[in-house]
Amino acid sequence: MRKLTFMAGVAVGYVLGARAGRERYEQLKERTERLLANPAVRNTVDSAAQSGRQAAARAAGAVADRAGDRLPGSVAERLRSVGGHGGAEGSDRQAS
Repeated sequence: MRKLTFMAGVAVGYVLGARAGRERYEQLKERTERLLANPAVRNTVDSAAQSGRQAAARAAGAVADRAGDRLPGSVAERLRSVGGHGGAEGSDRQAS
């Protein structure tokens, strides 16, 4: 994940700082679109997104369990409701 973030940062920095002009930007854009259209890349992105949603739900549940008594009722309830989504029950949700 860190490598992907780094690569995205490099690409954005290049596009914003380059003096190569519109033609080079269009080349990069086309290559990125082709990369994202690759089924293997798409599966990896979907898998990472699903893992992130599940981890966030577990973390929200843990926070609600540990800190729920010390939080205002509305906040604790919201954490509990978030914790119920994206875990085992939410794993059958499809990414759009």
